[in-house]
Amino acid sequence: MKQGRRGFTLMEILIAIAIIAILTAIGIVSYGSINRGARNAKRKSDIGQIQSALELYRSDFGYYPAINTSAMNDAANLEDSTDFVTYLSKVPTDPKSIPYRYQATGLNEGQYYGYCIAATLEPSDLVSDSTCVSTTLPSGYNYGRKNP
Repeated sequence: MKQGRRGFTLMEILIAIAIIAILTAIGIVSYGSINRGARNAKRKSDIGQIQSALELYRSDFGYYPAINTSAMNDAANLEDSTDFVTYLSKVPTDPKSIPYRYQATGLNEGQYYGYCIAATLEPSDLVSDSTCVSTTLPSGYNYGRKNP
């Protein structure tokens, strides 16, 4: 009586390895895309959180905080304002440690009645999405929001 062969042929093993490699490559690309989207969502949420704090500040004082308004500065510098800390004790940080930028605008009688907050969304070749019409976004920044 003849016994059947057991095991896989070399061709079957190579096909299985090729299928696993293709599925892994698809998974890695999808994972990167999902992470990028999550980081961008966090950035937009952070900007919204900073905007909310700035609006609360303005409702109490009648103007926005000013920090070295000659250019867009690191938004974390808002923490240096003793008044602003009441509304946002720690300014959120970017997931990849690229600082958010802030600039007070609309100077009138020594007070600022506008602002622009900027962030960098991924991918970096994304078309600029900014409502900051009077302020040019710094190089490398492609997302900006101003006071409502």
